[in-house]
Amino acid sequence: MNEAKSSKEVIERLQIRVKKLENLLDQKSKSRNLNYTRAPGGPIRSVTFRMGTKDDRLRIYWADGSKSDLPCLKEQSIWVCG
Repeated sequence: MNEAKSSKEVIERLQIRVKKLENLLDQKSKSRNLNYTRAPGGPIRSVTFRMGTKDDRLRIYWADGSKSDLPCLKEQSIWVCG
């Protein structure tokens, strides 16, 4: 029974950490002034990655002429975009 309680506590702590990370990402994305759009159907023409600036992002240029911006964060020396 003690092992089940310990596992439950670990899961609860992980859920709290995930929620905190989700809130942090939500706050960061709201504070940025980028045009977030859904990805259009079709092929990608090119991709650019901007880092070390006020608006770190991955920008996708689509064959139809549109573009999509994905905000990026650096977490523990790993870049995460999405």
